[in-house]
Amino acid sequence: MLKGTNLTLRAVTRDDLPHYVEWFSDPEVTRHLLWFLPVNMDVETEWYERQLKDSSVLNFAIVITATQKHIGSVSLGKIDHKNQVAELGIVIGDKTEWGKGYCREAIRLLLGYGFNTLNLNRIFLHVFTENIAGKKCYEHCGFKLEGELREATFSNGKYINHYIMSVLRREFLSK
Repeated sequence: MLKGTNLTLRAVTRDDLPHYVEWFSDPEVTRHLLWFLPVNMDVETEWYERQLKDSSVLNFAIVITATQKHIGSVSLGKIDHKNQVAELGIVIGDKTEWGKGYCREAIRLLLGYGFNTLNLNRIFLHVFTENIAGKKCYEHCGFKLEGELREATFSNGKYINHYIMSVLRREFLSK
């Protein structure tokens, strides 16, 4: 469990799965995610069981500490201990909590854990170029633009470019 000023990152539980089904079935929530298909409890239960056994991924539920309200998920995936690299993913699924700074706080908590506890050196992510708010949030958390993948994803009848962004341990620790 990781605690910040307003948020707690805790292990995902089976009780959280209905939230994921609701969020990942909402096109507004998933519009900037690589996940495009609605899900059901069977799909989420299979995901939950797989991720429990996968040492290359860590998933945390994002919870508002004061109310214990589950509002999203943040993860480190593709964890490569040899090269000390991982990929960050985040979603604030509860739309009533958008724009309140929770994304930044959750990312900072996870970066601290990744660099200080897991001894990672580089954490990277992909963000759609049209996701301007996401890119600003990541920059605020210390991520730097590395490049652009042209027409990397096909969604809603068009190709979408991705930015690749990363933050290094020394950059994060120097802030």
